[in-house]
Parts: sequence; C-alpha cells; structure tokens
Amino acid sequence: MAAMPDPTDDAFARLRPIGWSDDAELVRAAGASRVARVIGQHRSGFDVAEFAGDLRRVQPPAAWTRPRGDPALRAVVGDWITLDEEGKNILALLPRHALLKRGAAGEHYRQQLIAANVDHVLVVSGLDADFNPRRIERYLLVVQSSGASPVLVLTKADQCADLPDVLEALESVRMVGIPVHPLNAKSAEDVVALYPYLGPGKSAVLVGSSGAGKSTLTNTLLGTERMKTRTVRENDSRGRHTTTYRVLIPLPQGGCLIDTPGMRELKLSGEEDLADGGFDDIEALARQCRFSDCGHSNEPGCAVNAAIEKGELTEVRYAHYCKLRDERDAAAVTLAQRRAEEKELLRQAGKRAKDKYGRR
Repeated sequence: MAAMPDPTDDAFARLRPIGWSDDAELVRAAGASRVARVIGQHRSGFDVAEFAGDLRRVQPPAAWTRPRGDPALRAVVGDWITLDEEGKNILALLPRHALLKRGAAGEHYRQQLIAANVDHVLVVSGLDADFNPRRIERYLLVVQSSGASPVLVLTKADQCADLPDVLEALESVRMVGIPVHPLNAKSAEDVVALYPYLGPGKSAVLVGSSGAGKSTLTNTLLGTERMKTRTVRENDSRGRHTTTYRVLIPLPQGGCLIDTPGMRELKLSGEEDLADGGFDDIEALARQCRFSDCGHSNEPGCAVNAAIEKGELTEVRYAHYCKLRDERDAAAVTLAQRRAEEKELLRQAGKRAKDKYGRR
C-alpha cells in the first residue's frame, strides 16, 4: 500500500511527482480544493491519484455521462480535477495547457480526446514496414494543433540496414525544429536520449500504430517489464493491441508518461491548422497565385504549379496536403453542425423544463 504524503508539505508537493507544474493559472484555479490527476479512464469511472503510487476509482459529474455532451468538457487521462471531501466524486475540471485529440473512428463524427496537459507527444514509428512518411506527416499535423511539442521516435533502429536512406525520406516531411531520435527501444542506453522530455514536472504521451514499440519503450524507461508486449506480424510489421486503455505512469526520471493503445486510424478533428502542421510553405505559395480563388490545376500564374515544375515541391507531398486539407474542412463542417445540434437540444431541454416547472 502506498504511503500517504507528509501533511507538513506545501499544498502541491505531493502532486509534483505526478506532473504538477506549478502553473500560475492552474494554482489559482485549484485554490484550496482537493486536487488529483486522472491516470486512467474506464466506462465505469476514472482512476485518479493524489500522489505517486496512489490509485482510486472515482465517479464523474452527471453531465459527463450524457452521450451527446461535448467530449472536451469531460476529463481525460492527464487532466487535473478537484474532488469532494470524501475523495469519491469529481467536482470540476481544472484548466488545461494542452489537449491532444483526433476524430473518432467510425462513420459518425465525434472527437476523441487522447491526453491532456502533456508537454511533449512522442510519435513512435518503427523502422520496418510500419515506417510511412505520409502517416508521420498526419501525426505531426494532429500533434501541432494540441498545444504540445512533437518528438519523432524511430524505433527498431538496430534492425534498419539503411538508416541514412530512411532519414533522407523524412526530408519530404517539413520537420523544422522537431527532434528526431532513431533508437532501439529495448536499449537503456538509447532511450537516455528521451530523458530531456521526461524530467521532473514534465508529462509526455506516446502515440503510434500497434507494434511500433510504445510498450517496449515504456518498459525500458521504467526499468521493468510492466507493460505487455507482443511480436509483430512478419508480413506487414503490424502489431496487436497490447495497451488496451490510456494510462499515466510516473517515471524514475521524475516525469510522467502516458501510454496509449495503437492507432490503426488517425482521423483529423476539424480544428487543425495546416500551416502549423508543416504545410506553411504550400499555404504561402497559394497566397502568391495570380487569382485568389486559384484551384492549382491549369490556371495561369499558379505559384503552386510553378513550384512543382521547378522541383521545389513534390506532387506526392502536394497531393497529401490536398487530402488532409479536404479531410480537415469536411470534419470542421461536421463539427460545427454537431455543435449547433447540441446547442439546440440544450435550448429545447431548457424550454421544456420552464414549461413544466415555470420560471424561477
């Protein structure tokens, strides 16, 4: 059983080992409340911790259980929340400084929250058949809109015979200022390169497809086989889900790591900014076209086509930009429609309540 924190410590000392950063806005919002961090999420409730080694299941506010409510108003792993005096119920969600989300898989559009209050998102890609520059580009676009900083972690570097060629392939992905770390996820010496992102007060989340090596990386950072791992299929290097739900883990390095299930599909949420996602050069070219409504096909004075003809922009990268742009725009329209529908439902519910009980 975990030891209780020393009551003589300052108000937030017990929270620092699980990622508390003493952010002024967060401290002000917390006040004298009982604060905890969400370290796990389940259908029946949330797992929270008030100090390293703590674990308790608590119940969410009734509003969070309504199926059509805005998911951004509910807690997710990494969130800071306040509890009631008994420590059994969540009272409120504290301000976030970052929120990683995607469009949920399936035909019906919804946003899915992945992790909150993370400083870095470690995008994990295996240097085998899992390696795909276009998928990495998609991940970086989603991460850049979260408020967290992306870090690209290329696992299985010990199995890659042509690492220089692989790194050259990434030149087609604009990764200005984004750290890239090729490594063997099983090597304690290799993962030292990730320590700067995992120090005291820091929180990071691992994202990537199944079999990329996220759980192996977590085990190496912990120095113990805590997370289950499985071998990937030989024909396509795809893995099976070994992490089945998001969980926050304090690390010996002083920070916290959130491991997530592998993502077979990464849909855009509708709120991404393509310029922030590494496509600022293409958007700048589009503004140089002779016509403001240029479709970048056969129009005269098209700066995008001119860049392609000069070899300054590849057709493959521009095609992927168009694909992401169209997907983002479609998701944005659907998101706006959904929010309007939810607003109308709330208005109608309020009207029915007034009709039934009268004005107060």
